[in-house]
Amino acid sequence: MTTFNFKLALLASIFVISQASLAQTDTVKAQYPAYPSETPANFEPPTDYFDYVKRVVAIPMRDGVKLNTVIVLPKGAKNAPILLTRTPYSAGELTGHAESPHMASILQGYDNATDVIVDGGYIRVIQDVRGKYDSEGDYVMNRPLHGVLNPTPVDDSTDAWDTIDWLSKNIPESNGKVGIIGISYDGYLPLVSLIKPHPALKVAVPMNPMVDGWRGDDWFHNGAFRQINLSYILEQVATRKNEAKWITSHFDDYDMFIRAGSAGELAHQRGLDQIGFWQKIIQHPSYDQFWREQAMDQILAKQPLTVPTLLVHSLWDAEDIYGAIAVYKAVKPKDSNNNLFLVMGPWVHGGGIQEGSSLGALHFSSDTALHFRQEILRPFLDRYLKDDKTSAQIPAVSAFETGTNKWRSLNSWPSGCASGCTIKPTALHLTPDQKASFKAATAAGFEEYVSDPAKPVPFRSRPIPPNGYDELKGQTWPRWLADDQREASGRTDVLTFTTDVLIAPLKISGEPVAHLIASTSGTDSDWVVKVIDLYPDEVASQPAMGGYQLMISADIFRGRYREGFEAAKPIAANKALPFTFALPTANHVFLPGHRIMVQIQSSWFPLYDRNPQTFVPNIFLAKAGDYKKATQRIYYGAGSDSYVELPIVEMGK
Repeated sequence: MTTFNFKLALLASIFVISQASLAQTDTVKAQYPAYPSETPANFEPPTDYFDYVKRVVAIPMRDGVKLNTVIVLPKGAKNAPILLTRTPYSAGELTGHAESPHMASILQGYDNATDVIVDGGYIRVIQDVRGKYDSEGDYVMNRPLHGVLNPTPVDDSTDAWDTIDWLSKNIPESNGKVGIIGISYDGYLPLVSLIKPHPALKVAVPMNPMVDGWRGDDWFHNGAFRQINLSYILEQVATRKNEAKWITSHFDDYDMFIRAGSAGELAHQRGLDQIGFWQKIIQHPSYDQFWREQAMDQILAKQPLTVPTLLVHSLWDAEDIYGAIAVYKAVKPKDSNNNLFLVMGPWVHGGGIQEGSSLGALHFSSDTALHFRQEILRPFLDRYLKDDKTSAQIPAVSAFETGTNKWRSLNSWPSGCASGCTIKPTALHLTPDQKASFKAATAAGFEEYVSDPAKPVPFRSRPIPPNGYDELKGQTWPRWLADDQREASGRTDVLTFTTDVLIAPLKISGEPVAHLIASTSGTDSDWVVKVIDLYPDEVASQPAMGGYQLMISADIFRGRYREGFEAAKPIAANKALPFTFALPTANHVFLPGHRIMVQIQSSWFPLYDRNPQTFVPNIFLAKAGDYKKATQRIYYGAGSDSYVELPIVEMGK
């Protein structure tokens, strides 16, 4: 049979089989007729009784990419201002917290500030950034501005401009005025919108913003990598809709991280090698151009601030404790028009939109977050977005004073009071017998401990549940900075230096600075310094606070950057050397009967990756044999004075 005849025969067979199959299908249909469905082809739920109208639009950017945008309007809105949030966390989910006819309910999952947004009659707009969820385009973590790191003509600044331009012209119910607000990553995006801002942008509220990922926010603190965020990196970048999930292999994160070895090895085991952002982190362990070019405080410092901006900072922020204060310090010198405002509250990350009467074991005698929203945020938004000149002008700085639990209205930061006081940097010296004193030791000496990478100091009590399961211990990740530090102080690899009991209140306002004269028997080392309020042995009004060790300010410093953040260098072994670094800002009163404690250690695990204590060019690539014990010494006395410089407030006479 020729090839041609074979093909004809095959086609004929297929035709016969198809005809037989169709006939069989007709027979089956005749025997089993369809029962009429009760489901309509397209169900359209009635919404006439809703108190809002929701619109979903795709706003075009200048390069043709369309960004998914959800607009929620109060029903009957007229001449209403717009409050925008740009997010990588799903605009659909953030505007669909509940199936409800009430605007307050559908926004509750993200906007726990409905007392301001909904009651204020704002048009709420939430947009997926490019590359995430239902927006088009490619995703880049904290997409750099156009320039050295981003050769394309679009970035989050241009996307904000294009979005605001569209919103101000295409929502007839609005007054054309736009404010932008957000927390964390969503707080970084308002900062970016301030670069060549759109004329319709009238106000920005960056809350707990990501600002400098290397100096002190999400990815590193002074060179120490925050490996606890590996799960976030995977889930945020691996897929458009965060569908890839971090696999939890241990009940205790401490075990998972230590058995993996280095952060780089654990990332490899979990597939992060496939993720572009992780590759950038591995390639840039030092503070090089990659990180410096993205530091929003330094970018904004180059231009005057033209849009009224309310920076919101949390004093116990476990994620972005660096950012807001860094922006304030950088921008304030050029703020000739007084457009910059600052709020500091006794909160965790994002705590300004939560319930704020307590923080773990701490109680503040009032809902501090409600005060912020009603007495600061609301009049601020109304003044600039509604042209409501009757709204009270908020203070330049609103700072909650912990210890006394009072709000203070200040003219600038740092400042201990509105007028009549000064801040005097004062050394709290580390002295013999693990004492702390405002008088330096007369005789030289040292205290020492052995730091063992095989048994690093936990950053909180074990077991440390994986993120998402913290409620098992009632000791959640967001508030760990306010946890009792007693367990750490009892370890042999943690030094404690404690003052005598205070007989008068002592207030600090600003950044404590650690000045250590230290040595290590290794060739690299981390130094963790904590300033702690040590409560009296008994507290009659709150027995659980007896002897409580409350961190007021604490941070880590990777010793290889002692001579500069741009390049890592080995530490000379067994040589007393100076290490100086700033701690997060504080606004606290140590009350009479309390004591001040300083704790020093060389690991904070698994929040930060372990330092091998043997110098290797890149700690992400450290091998098991690189991790070695080291004897750490903290020196005191003449010529080798270790101390913490406290910004003490002195009242005028």
